[in-house]
Amino acid sequence: MGGRLLISDTNIIIDMNAGGLLRSMFRLEFAFAVPDTLFEEELRKHHPNLRYLGLQSFELDGETVEYAGQLVQKYAATGVGTYDLLALALAWQEECPLLTGDPRLRDAAENEKVEAHGTLWLVEQIVNAGLIRPKRARLAYDAMRKAGRRLPWEEVEEQLRRFG
Repeated sequence: MGGRLLISDTNIIIDMNAGGLLRSMFRLEFAFAVPDTLFEEELRKHHPNLRYLGLQSFELDGETVEYAGQLVQKYAATGVGTYDLLALALAWQEECPLLTGDPRLRDAAENEKVEAHGTLWLVEQIVNAGLIRPKRARLAYDAMRKAGRRLPWEEVEEQLRRFG
């Protein structure tokens, strides 16, 4: 744990949990955080072990709360959820990348000049760090598919071919 900070949305946590990769994710040389409101309202009840694994929760400062309000006005009509926009606002506040599994949130992040990565990027980091083998990545993706996770499956297959 430690290293570069990454702000996550709920989708990433759900994908990693569905694939059985949460422990591997938190063994990476990154620090992971979510907005405190997102943790309290969406994650604490169903994923109480996240704090133990190393997930941090950060508060939005006053300026960022205002910015988050602007984001909600700007992107709510696109279907991006408020908690996800809080994660984007926190990544903006902390000047660090956003992890999201939502293509609409990724588009918003790009529009707001915030670096964003998704589940495939995170799995690649886990494999490249030697925390799992490519075969385990395939099993994780199979579990995510079985759980109904919405991933770009053609890109997943391409990634798995690159892994070998």
